[in-house]
Amino acid sequence: MRLPLLLAGLICGLAQAAEPIDIDVYRDPNCGCCKAWIGHLQANGFRVNDHVESDMSALKQRLGVPPSLASCHTGVIDGQFVEGHVPAADILQLRQRPDLLGAAAVPGMPAGSPGMEMGNRRHAYQVIGLDAQGDEQVLADYPAN
Repeated sequence: MRLPLLLAGLICGLAQAAEPIDIDVYRDPNCGCCKAWIGHLQANGFRVNDHVESDMSALKQRLGVPPSLASCHTGVIDGQFVEGHVPAADILQLRQRPDLLGAAAVPGMPAGSPGMEMGNRRHAYQVIGLDAQGDEQVLADYPAN
């Protein structure tokens, strides 16, 4: 009798792990790489609520994204911003850091980051976290190839 209960618990746990994670993505209507980043998120289990935004600057200001970390699109998950081409795995890690306002991939739109794939070429970039005091910290480091 215990084996079926154990199997039921395992199956239930797997079903919960497979549930998509909601993220809102705000983008300029003319941005092509934004759609590619959305595709990366969807391929990695996110359910994307895509919002075409006419005033990205106002949105970024409202969310607390500093101009030095700004990019062409902004995601919002659990009240935290995700700025630019942040990999899905780093977004999952961000969710474990409620002390941060958000994270951004810098500089700008690095080749090889999700949504900016260019064959085998990849520029070095970092994913930067921002806390409520405005202090930045490196959350992930991606070397060039």
